[in-house]
Amino acid sequence: MSTTSGNVVRIHDILLGTFPDNPTDQAVDELQEDILEEMETAQPDGVILDLSGVGLMDSFFARHISETAQMIDLMGGRTVVAGIRPEVAITAVELGYDLDGIETARSTDTAFELLGVNLDSQ
Repeated sequence: MSTTSGNVVRIHDILLGTFPDNPTDQAVDELQEDILEEMETAQPDGVILDLSGVGLMDSFFARHISETAQMIDLMGGRTVVAGIRPEVAITAVELGYDLDGIETARSTDTAFELLGVNLDSQ
């Protein structure tokens, strides 16, 4: 099933932003805004941008991921981008987006660990 909007939830003291499988520009804009608003109110220890559901990436989406991580950094947060599929990684590199300086993880579980949350003991 295809979804068109993302979601932001708080788990422990981490924000988890999930993107739809084929995100529209509007969905990406809205999710970025939601994440930044939650950053301000919740003041989490970190933010995970979960791309595991994303099958397609265009230049707008790639740029927004990078910009969102930079904005979170400016707000004093730490971002981990998780779950990038091989085809999305290939497209991002072909578009010239290397996510330089942004932490990445294979899965959201690994991203939580990078941000100091041990899910096994919870």
